[in-house]
Amino acid sequence: MSTETYQLTVNRLSVEVIRKDIKNLHLAVYPPNGRVRVAVPLTVGDEAVRLAVVDKLTWIKRQQAKFMAQPRQSQRTMLSGESHYFFGRRYRLRLYEHKGAGKVLLRNKAILELHSKAGTTAEQREKILYNWYREQLKQLIPPLLAKWQLLLELGDVSCGVKKMKTKWGSCNTQARRIWLNLELAKKPVHCLEYIVVHELVHLLERHHNDRFISLMDQYLSNWRVYRDELNQAPLGYENWRGIS
Repeated sequence: MSTETYQLTVNRLSVEVIRKDIKNLHLAVYPPNGRVRVAVPLTVGDEAVRLAVVDKLTWIKRQQAKFMAQPRQSQRTMLSGESHYFFGRRYRLRLYEHKGAGKVLLRNKAILELHSKAGTTAEQREKILYNWYREQLKQLIPPLLAKWQLLLELGDVSCGVKKMKTKWGSCNTQARRIWLNLELAKKPVHCLEYIVVHELVHLLERHHNDRFISLMDQYLSNWRVYRDELNQAPLGYENWRGIS
């Protein structure tokens, strides 16, 4: 499929334009900083894009203001007493020294214990935590994937977890593989499930068009609620730093 991506400035607003073989123009504003993207049919000119953006300018500014007002975590120092999130719940970090390999334990639904060797740096402690996050996601994802592969009648689909700075998930339709953002380990489980469904539905419909929305409505009726909850949750410092 032929696609073209470039930047267009409209009323001092930077707009990402993606030209591809679709029927209708689609305008969206994305977290964390209100990035504006317009997907347009190959035959639609820049002037039509400008008019569409101008027409939605008030709504765009409102969405951007909402994203910018979203709570953001300060930079993590990985010291005892600091707050960290796991599947939507906030935990207080407690550090313990031991001689074995680094590990993470949950205590009383309020404490996240991180055990590491003496002299471990903040960066090394963070790596231990994120390795644990990855392990937890990899335990939870397979049953979710199996459930929705069956419901959507998709057959085999592979799934991976990685750090992503601008997306909660992505889908490679040719390889039949979806990727999930490691940061989802911090969000409520139903938000993780929403992203799984969202990316799997892309195997039925590549574009965010009316058919895609109809499929999401059919299979996950509360998806808009989960999407809004995910976008309103506290943003991790490193994950979103410097993204425009």
